[in-house]
Amino acid sequence: MQIHEFQQLIRDIYFERDSGRGLHGTHMWFCEEVGELTRALRRNRREELEGEFADVLAWLTTLASMSGIDLEQAAARKYGQGCPRCRSVPCACP
Repeated sequence: MQIHEFQQLIRDIYFERDSGRGLHGTHMWFCEEVGELTRALRRNRREELEGEFADVLAWLTTLASMSGIDLEQAAARKYGQGCPRCRSVPCACP
């Protein structure tokens, strides 16, 4: 699945509900999911990690959609040429 496909899927599933909550409320849910990911990283359980990474990605995608940002385009613009600072792959920044 491409990033734009995932963003559209999450938009189809959750956009109406998340928009009703507003950007601030949705951001709070995103932060809660990041906290859950942090706990999963400490436990280092693969199944739990996969679910939490997916949740964080879904909430991030929702925030981008609510803000009118296409994540695939944003990522390509910022990282498509390598490191945004030195333009190298891998990064050669000191």
